[in-house]
Amino acid sequence: MPRKPSTTHPPARNPRPSRRIHEDRQGNGKLPELACCPSCRASYRAGRWTWQTAPVDAYQRTCPACERIESGYPAGVLQVAGDFAVTHRDDLIGLIRNVEERERSTHPLKRVMAIADEGAGFSVSVTDAKLVDAMGRALKHAYAGHLEHPPTTSDKENLVRARWSRD
Repeated sequence: MPRKPSTTHPPARNPRPSRRIHEDRQGNGKLPELACCPSCRASYRAGRWTWQTAPVDAYQRTCPACERIESGYPAGVLQVAGDFAVTHRDDLIGLIRNVEERERSTHPLKRVMAIADEGAGFSVSVTDAKLVDAMGRALKHAYAGHLEHPPTTSDKENLVRARWSRD
């Protein structure tokens, strides 16, 4: 007996739309190959940003992470709260910096924008939404506590928020 096609889901043969569309100055959807960010020196090769050294004649183009830092618009915010966060602030920030360094070594667009003090803790603004998740999981693994990370996807929300706390 043949199956009926679903009325709610598109067929698998239809390609999914691309999540990120990089537009160059001509507006044709892709950056020119061998672009280089003038501020952080990341290079754009084979459709992704890397830390490989760019050739001298590479196009100058600001990377999305530097654009976010300049505009002050983060992709995610991790709030660290509780009495434990106040007393062990330096240790927690050291762990967050270690996670950032590990992620940034292979993904140049994953960076910490700012760390701001709040009443009973601090908040960390980042340039990539998945970095919030990685930092929250690292805090939970190292220090236990409670991680609140509502399920979101990047196409539904522009800003991902997570909260880690321990009293």
